[in-house]
Amino acid sequence: MPTENDIKIHSLLSPFSFLYGIGVRFRNQLFDWRLLSSESYPIPIICIGNLAVGGTGKTPHTEYIIRLLKDDYRIAVLSRGYKRKSSGFILANEQSISHEIGDEPYQMKHKFPDILVAVDADRREGIGKLLALPEEQRPQVILLDDAYQHRYVVPSFSIVLTDYHRLFYNDKLLPAGRLREPICGIRRADMVIVTKCEEDMKPIEYRIIEENMKLLAHQSIHFTHIAYDEIKPVFGNQGKPLSRKDIQKEDELLVISGIASPEGFIKEVGKFSDKVTPLIFPDHHAFEKSDIRRIKNTFDKMKSSAKYILVTEKDAARLLDNPHIPEDWKTCMYYLPITIEFCLDKKFDDEIKKHITTFHKDNLLR
Repeated sequence: MPTENDIKIHSLLSPFSFLYGIGVRFRNQLFDWRLLSSESYPIPIICIGNLAVGGTGKTPHTEYIIRLLKDDYRIAVLSRGYKRKSSGFILANEQSISHEIGDEPYQMKHKFPDILVAVDADRREGIGKLLALPEEQRPQVILLDDAYQHRYVVPSFSIVLTDYHRLFYNDKLLPAGRLREPICGIRRADMVIVTKCEEDMKPIEYRIIEENMKLLAHQSIHFTHIAYDEIKPVFGNQGKPLSRKDIQKEDELLVISGIASPEGFIKEVGKFSDKVTPLIFPDHHAFEKSDIRRIKNTFDKMKSSAKYILVTEKDAARLLDNPHIPEDWKTCMYYLPITIEFCLDKKFDDEIKKHITTFHKDNLLR
């Protein structure tokens, strides 16, 4: 429930949201009237995005689609590489670092070295360069990361994610709320996924959400929840093997998080130990020397004989090539991988595969 202070802030910001909404609606109309041009492509392009700012789980959902398709198609992921310290088009390779391509593309390339991962703020330019690769390397499916508002590209299939705890239809436009565009923008989507659902949701809760979405006849809806995998060392073989059952309730855990919505991660880690100390940083935080010093000071104050540093999977990607990490941390720093699971059924898999198959068949007939 919003507090009285929240209501006051929203009231103060509402005029700015109104003006912002006018600008976004006008921009969308220019695309709808074709006064601004959008480009279509001869291969399936699946866009994974959202209406709101903040963490909705785009990366684990993109990784789910990679796993679903990578054995049958050459996959490319194209991202803008948010907060990277480079510009232009970059095709990631084994030597790429997170500062160069962004933490999420780095994480995906690290986990799936055989797929293409590229970054370019200009998605049209990036797609063009991917399609200009030699035929044996050229992708057969492109996954566009966080590009729902990038209307210069016409995806063949658009997926919008919305956080169960912050459903888009209960939200307001920036800056009073978190919406990047008006709620009516959902009409461009082919599919909506409600993410971060509670595992014990009742059937009526699914129905209420679906009714409130007011989706069109062709739009499908799915529900997912986060599933946490086994603990892994950030620095691979340098770390000592550690599993959940190895951590005792009296062991101390220093929890580092630089993601948009760390609540679920901290809640999960709280199941391991009664002594959890969280250090929260902004989303996509680049850990500087002063941050590492702060982490070290906090860790050194922990007196337990067994103590560990536990970070999110995204933060592990940023810390892996961080030059300020002390050598002795490399044996006690771990991360908790996340995946997603569908709450009701796996019709999602069939829907995505059917789209790609149908797209290729239709393209052959043209």
